[in-house]
Order: sequence, then C-alpha cells, then structure tokens
Amino acid sequence: MIAVSSVALSELIGAPVIDNTGSRAGKVREVTLAPQENSSLVMGFVIKTQQGDRLVPATAVSLINHGLHITTPADEWTPYGGGEGLLLLERDLLDQQIIDVHGRKVVRVNDVDIHEESGDGHIILKIGAVDVGARGAMRRLLKGVVPAAALHLLLEKIPPRMIPWEFVDLIEIDPARRVKLKISLARLAQLHPADIADIVEELAPAEREAIFETLDDGVAAETLEEIDPKMQVSILSSLDSDRAADIVEEMDPDAAADLLGDMHPDDSQEILTEMEPEERAEVTELMTFHDNTAAGRMTTDYMALTAGAKVEDAIEMLRNFEGGVESVSTIFIIGEKDKLLGAVPLAKIVLAPAGTPLMMLSTGHMTTIHPGADEKRIAELFDKYNLLTLPVIDDEGVLTGVITADDVINMLRAKL
Repeated sequence: MIAVSSVALSELIGAPVIDNTGSRAGKVREVTLAPQENSSLVMGFVIKTQQGDRLVPATAVSLINHGLHITTPADEWTPYGGGEGLLLLERDLLDQQIIDVHGRKVVRVNDVDIHEESGDGHIILKIGAVDVGARGAMRRLLKGVVPAAALHLLLEKIPPRMIPWEFVDLIEIDPARRVKLKISLARLAQLHPADIADIVEELAPAEREAIFETLDDGVAAETLEEIDPKMQVSILSSLDSDRAADIVEEMDPDAAADLLGDMHPDDSQEILTEMEPEERAEVTELMTFHDNTAAGRMTTDYMALTAGAKVEDAIEMLRNFEGGVESVSTIFIIGEKDKLLGAVPLAKIVLAPAGTPLMMLSTGHMTTIHPGADEKRIAELFDKYNLLTLPVIDDEGVLTGVITADDVINMLRAKL
C-alpha cells in the first residue's frame, strides 16, 4: 500500500534538517531535479550546514514532518559543487514564467506542489503540479509572519489554481544552462504554430529567443509567420545568422521576403549569405517587389506541370511538394516559356482516373492578376470569385507567382 500526501516547495525551503542521530544538522536551501534523467522525480536536497552546502540524495530522506529527516550521518553528506545539470526548484521555478501547454498560455509560478509517496520503508518525492494562483502566493508571503496553524486555515479558504506538471514546459533563457539541462520543449512543439505564436508574444525578448532555439526549423518557421511583423524582426535579429537562415529557408518565400525586407539591410544580407543558393535567389527576387502590389504579395512556392502532364504526374508532385499546405489547392499548367495555360483544382485531380490529361480537367474560366495590381484589386478578386489561389501573370502571360488565401488574410489583418 502506497500512501500519498503533498508538501509545498515553499514549506520545504528553510525547513530544519535532522540527521540520523536526531540532531539538527542544517536547513534546506534547495530542492533539485535532474531533467535529463527524470522530468518529475526529486533527486536531492541542497542542505545549508555550518561546514558549507551539502547535497543529500532524496533516497536518504525517511520522513518529512516538521523538517527533513535524513538516514545518513551529516559528516557523510556530499559537498555541493554547483550542481551542473540540475534544476534547482526555488531558483529555476519560483516566480518564473512557464508555459502551460494544456492551456496554451504563459503563467507565473507561485509555488510547487510536491507529492510524497511512502511505502516499503522508503520515500519518493515527485513534482505533482505548479501553483499559479493566489494560494501559493499567500503561502510564501505570510510564511513566518502568520502562525502555521492560522496560515493553514487561511489557505484552505483560497481555491487552488494548479497546473499538472505534465502540462508544463520550461523556458530556459541562459544558453549555457539550456545546453546542460537539455530541456526540450517537446510538448510545446506539438501545439499549432498559431498557439505557439500567442505564447511567444507574451514573453520577454530573451525568453522568445530561448523558445526559438529549441523548436525545429519547420515549426519555428511556421510560428514566426504567425507573429506580429515587428516582433518577427526582433526575434530573427536575436538569433545567430546561420540559425536564422535555417528558419527563413523553411518559411514561405513571400513571407520570408517580407520579413527580410523589414530588417536592417546588414542583418538581412547576413542571413541571405547563410542561405542555400536556390532559396536565396527566390527570396531575393521577391524582395525587389513593392509590398502593396500583387508581386509583393505572391509566393513562388506553387505547383506547376507542363501541358502533357497527367493525373498521376500531379499526384506524384503532391507527394513530393515541400511548400505550404495553402499552395496545394491548385496545380497550374504551363506551356512554352512558363506561360500559364490552365489551372486544375485539387478535388478534380483526386477524383479523376489515372491517365487523365490535366488539360482536360482545367477550369474553363481562369482569374489572374497583373504583378503591378494593388492590394485593393487583390481583395476584390478573392471576394468576388471565392478564390483559394490567384495566379500572377506578366504582360506576356508568364506565371510569375501565386497569391494564396492566407496571404490575403494576413494583408487584411495588417490593416486592422
């Protein structure tokens, strides 16, 4: 039978420590966790003694009752040398901003709830939840000021506001510690990029950088596209140029061009230099267009096949397409010198039998726009024809790019 109770971190900090002789040997300075080994198991305690700080493993704790009772002699406790790789709960959690990945928001930690499991003659301590409500704040504020019994009665009247530890991801802003701890924001990366963007926008600059250092390139790129343009510039400027280039290469070319165009020329050039030649050429060309024109809003990340292509060719292209999902709604048909001949909606390709020429599936009426058209004309065409994509063609009928519905949404949102 395993009995489970809980104790608050703030109650442990400063608590007396009793050694195996029953003598008071010091007081608790810190509670430690080794995230690389176990993300929730308390590994040990830093004890302040007259001889200096000592590190005692949690397995040596026999009882938590008006203090910490240790089964080993005080003179055998290990000198504490800084705890490389350890998470110190008071220092690294209390009053820190963390991400509630379940609630998709940033919260501040007021206290930590530690579960105490006892059975078979030993004790196991695990982080159960973080307290982000008034109860934890009051417990710490009134500790030592109000008698313990009275404080206990007061806290019972305050509703708890806890977030289970499994729904928490840490924000580590110190690059050195980030490497040592190897705390991966795995659960955060599973959120929708728009939700990650909302979280990032709540953070301080150093914390934003910490988040982007841990996300993979694809997720970082999608998240960056969802963030306010001014903040995009700030985040990208804070990253090393090679890391920034990796993220920009994963962005939609039009979004990447807009972002680099908003940066200081020296910064954007440094990032462009680190990019692969093909992506660099694509983005550089788009940067030459004015933002408020069709050319400035278009992406070159689209799918196009020649006039002789068939349904199976389109399916194969879909399988290998690495662009954004918003660009897969239509496959364009091009002829000599990339002149636009037709467009085939994805739905027709899926339903057509193998061997069907794409030209047979091409829509009768094809709405297009000139590269120099303004944003008002773009919005009018998307609204009038309920478009998902709008091909941009020059005076010779050459397909130069495509405007997608999300481009228009971003365009309109920027005007609000």
